[in-house]
Formats: sequence, C-alpha cells, structure tokens
Amino acid sequence: MIELLRSFSHWVESFADSPWAIVILVVNSFTESIFNPIPPDPLLIGMSVINQNLALVYAALVTISSVLGALVGHWLGLRFGRPLVLKFISEKKVDRVEVMFQKYGSWAILIAAFTPIPYKVFAITAGVLEMDRRPFIIVSIIGRGARFFLLAGLIFFFGEAMQEFIETRFELLTLLFSVLLIVSLVAVFFIIRWRRANGAPELNS
Repeated sequence: MIELLRSFSHWVESFADSPWAIVILVVNSFTESIFNPIPPDPLLIGMSVINQNLALVYAALVTISSVLGALVGHWLGLRFGRPLVLKFISEKKVDRVEVMFQKYGSWAILIAAFTPIPYKVFAITAGVLEMDRRPFIIVSIIGRGARFFLLAGLIFFFGEAMQEFIETRFELLTLLFSVLLIVSLVAVFFIIRWRRANGAPELNS
C-alpha cells in the first residue's frame, strides 16, 4: 500500500510540472463536482509545491471550476429531477442527502463543500429539491474556497518548511485523508440514523 502511495505521489509531482497541468486541474475539479470520483486536492498540492508562488492562483482556479461544475450538477438535478439522479446515485444515498437538506438547509452544502463528503451528490440533489441558486453559489464558494485555499495557503505562506513536510509525508497525509473520508461518511451515516430514530421526517420519493 505504501509503495502504491509513493508511486502515486511521484506521479503527481512529475505531472504537476507539465504544461497541461493547469488544464487537467481545472477539468478535474469541474467534473469532480458532477460525476468524476477523483478529487483535485492531490494535483493542487503537487502543483503548489512545484510552483509555490502560484499556489493561491491554483486554489482560485480550482474553487471557481469546482463551483461551476456544481452549478451544472444543480441544473441537471433541477432539469431532469429525481429519476435521472437515481440512475447514477442509489436511492438510499439520495434519501439520506434529502434528510440532511431538510434538517440543515444550506449548511448541508457548506459541509459537503469543505469535507470529504461527496459534494457532487449534494449539488445534484440541491437541484432536485429546487434550492435557490444564490445561496447555493454562496455556500459553495465559501466551502470550496476554504478547503482549497487552506491547502494552497499553507504551502504559499509557510514556504519550504511546509513544502518539505508535504513532500516527505505525502504517504501519511494520503492515509490520513482516506481515514478522514471514512470517518466522515460513517459519522454522517450515524447522525442521519440518530435523527431518523428521533423523529426526523422522511421525504417522499
């Protein structure tokens, strides 16, 4: 596993200096908000490490493209509704997201935008539930911006020390990110179960 992660980190670092890196970064972050399962974070980190002075520019590009992709997802949900969503996302997962929207409103988008929770599921479901675009855009920019500018900002402001930390501990950081992803998903699952057990209303299909 460690060797696989080390190979992945070397690939990211070598690709991050490619002329196509910015294009791939933007396309990846855009599609990740609609259907792509690969998060843009590793490439953002790799590019920021190699071109430290452009780290915040990369963060801005990722934030903008990610929110634009989410708007496409929102439109798809609004235009085609629940039947289309269920072709790509399980009904059980959609039900859970709808319950979170019902309980937390815009905060559900903010949480998904910042954490490893699948942002695309929330973006598309927001369209299905006809969430107004203005608050959707605002909380998406805040959540996505906080996430990506935090990563890039650490490299930009702390310079070589943070760069060395990320380079020498990339495998550990990747493992920690994976653990956080699993913990976040488990936490959301149990929170929703607890809410339902305590009388949280269900949404009709």
